[in-house]
Amino acid sequence: MARPKVTVVGAGNVGATTAQYIVERELADVVLTDVVDGLPQGKALDLLQAGPVHGYDCRITGANDYEPTAGSDIIVITAGLARKPGMSRDDLLLKNAEIVGGVVTETARRSPTAILIVVTNPLDAMAQLALRRSGFPKQRVIGMAGVLDSARFRTFIAQELDVSVENVTAFVLGGHGDTMVPLPRYSTVAGIPITELLPKDRLEALVTRTANGGAEIVGLLKTGSAYYAPAASVVEMIEAILKDKKKILPCTAYLEGEYGVKGLFVGVPVKLGRRGIEQILQITLSPDESAGLQRSAAAVRELTDKLGI
Repeated sequence: MARPKVTVVGAGNVGATTAQYIVERELADVVLTDVVDGLPQGKALDLLQAGPVHGYDCRITGANDYEPTAGSDIIVITAGLARKPGMSRDDLLLKNAEIVGGVVTETARRSPTAILIVVTNPLDAMAQLALRRSGFPKQRVIGMAGVLDSARFRTFIAQELDVSVENVTAFVLGGHGDTMVPLPRYSTVAGIPITELLPKDRLEALVTRTANGGAEIVGLLKTGSAYYAPAASVVEMIEAILKDKKKILPCTAYLEGEYGVKGLFVGVPVKLGRRGIEQILQITLSPDESAGLQRSAAAVRELTDKLGI
C-alpha cells in the first residue's frame, strides 16, 4: 500500500520542522517546496540521511516547483513572511495574501482532492483566501491555530499546578492572536475544571500569557518566531486526518451560522478525520464567552474586508 503524500510549502523553520516530525512518525512521504534555490533540497536530503538513525523509511523530496506535489493527500501552507518584533499580524496581511494566493492556485490544481492546512499568518484571513482560491469544499480547508494556542495554555496550566501536561486539556476558541478566547471552564486537569483549582487572578494571568504566546517567543528570539510547537500542532492535525482518528481539536473552520458567525473562518472545536472537518461541535457559551468570540470574529472580518474576500 502506498504511503500517503504530504506537501509542505515553505522550507523555513515551521515547514522544515513539520516535515521532520511527519517522517519521524512515519505518517507520510513528504515533498518540501520553497522558492529559495537549494533550500528545500538541502533540508530534504539532510532529513533523508537521518532516516537510518531514527529508523524511518519515508521518502522526503525537496523542490522549487510544484510538479512533485501532484497527487498530495494533504498540503500544508507555511510559506510567507515571518513576523518581526514590533510588526503586527496585519502588516503581514497583503504580502502574505499574495504568497498564499499563488501557492493555493498552484497546489490545488495539481492535487484536487487534497486537504489544505493553512499555517501562514494572519491565519484566519489566509484560510479564507485559500478557500476562495482553491474552490475546495469548506471541509477540506482548515487553519492551524487552536491546537497551538491550546498547547500553550496547557503548558502554562501544567506549570502553574505542577502536574503532567498529559492530564491537562484546554479549550481556546476564536481568531489566532490577541482576540483568541480561552475557555477556562471547559479546560480540565484529569477531568477537574481548572476553575476549581486556580484562583481567578492566576487564571486570567495564564489566559493573557496564552494570548501573547507568539509575541513572547518573538521577543525572546528577536530574529524569528516560534516553530517547534506550531509544527507539532500541524502534525497532530495531519495524524488525525491520515489515520481517520475522528479526533476533536480546536481548528480554524469556515462557519455558516454556527456560534452566530456566518461566512468566516474562526477557531472552534471540530472533529478531524479522513475527509477533513467531519463535524463542527457547538458548545454552550456564557454571555461573556460569546461576546469574546464575536469580537474575535469581527477582528477576522476586518482583515478579510481589507483583502476583499
